[in-house]
Amino acid sequence: MNRTAKSCILATLSLAVAFGGSGAARAETTHAVEAPKTVLVPGKAGAAKVSVVGRNGWHVNEEAPITLRLKTPAGVAIAKADLSRTDLAESKPELARFEVQVTAAKAGTVQIPAEARFVMCQESACKPVKENVTLVLLVEAEKASKRTAKKAR
Repeated sequence: MNRTAKSCILATLSLAVAFGGSGAARAETTHAVEAPKTVLVPGKAGAAKVSVVGRNGWHVNEEAPITLRLKTPAGVAIAKADLSRTDLAESKPELARFEVQVTAAKAGTVQIPAEARFVMCQESACKPVKENVTLVLLVEAEKASKRTAKKAR
């Protein structure tokens, strides 16, 4: 193999590692934003949960601002569309969780787009994060809602 071919192979391997081609690069995930589906009954309030969870030695900075901004779709009432650190239902280094109070007018599946902003840290570094997340509401008649809730457990 000539010198140019070896250089090309090394460059390709370097790019693969840098852009997620190896387990080592993927292990650097700092967090996950989780928003499990929420089952509601039309006209009754419920809580949609959104959590930021630290991964791979990273944690949620407990002093930096954390926000969740929701875009309210038609037919949905949200108690507060702009949430901040004071609105967290749970806050600890490995987890920050919002509970968004929502009410949907009629049955169906509703998606609520949102933007989360927070800071993830490890021992030697911190980095700000902005991530889009979608809250999914399954709005069902009361009997169907009870069956879905049992299945979700």
